[in-house]
Amino acid sequence: MRSRWREIVGLVLPVACEGCGRPRTELCEACAAALTVGPSRARPTPEPPGLPVVHAAAPYENAVRAMLLAHKERGALGLAGALGGALAAAVRAGAGDEGDEGPLLLVPVPSARRATARRGHDPAHRIAASAAAGLRRGGTRARLLTALRQRRAVADQAGLGARARQANLAGALVVADGARRLLAVGRVVLVDDLLTTGSTLAEAARAVRAAGHVGGASAERLRAAVVAASPSAFEINRNGQMTSIVAGGEWVKGPGRRYA
Repeated sequence: MRSRWREIVGLVLPVACEGCGRPRTELCEACAAALTVGPSRARPTPEPPGLPVVHAAAPYENAVRAMLLAHKERGALGLAGALGGALAAAVRAGAGDEGDEGPLLLVPVPSARRATARRGHDPAHRIAASAAAGLRRGGTRARLLTALRQRRAVADQAGLGARARQANLAGALVVADGARRLLAVGRVVLVDDLLTTGSTLAEAARAVRAAGHVGGASAERLRAAVVAASPSAFEINRNGQMTSIVAGGEWVKGPGRRYA
């Protein structure tokens, strides 16, 4: 019944898949599958100092790239659920067993104020909220904690190399005073929509460590998760082969180029 209703709505208000452009659906099955290839460890080269262990749900290419851009830049807010589900999988992959270390605290990296005003929303915050809700539905103690603030303006990162991005972001983030106590009662997972050079997550990690957090996610246990990472950032594992279907094609991870 629901699918029939979507078809009727599509005839009156035409929509297209944000991943591949397929008509009469906001997100087709093939593009949704591109977000579920399996979370993997991602590590950019060069790796910025202080970057915590990062897990990504999918490589940033093809349909995944199109979906993230549609959500971020074109306000396709209906994608937040699917993107949040992918982020939740990456969070689970990196967080490990819950044990007695308290709840998972998903701390989104804040967007620049000008970017948020231009877009009309904060993409990472919206996706993180969706991920936290999905984790709770799955039985994981998780909550969204908006702990980070920008304490100075930063330049647009587009077009900047790894070193320029590190210089641009150095000291730009700070933990809000009201969040310091909360950080000490759970395991912190820094979350963002995308990993490229790792500079943003490294700066976020520096800010959390500088706040003196000594709870379940100490400097050694601090983790990070993203929806997608540059394909070159995935660690290479030469043993075995794995093939995933990505938006109607194959993403092959074989001998000598398996991403893990």
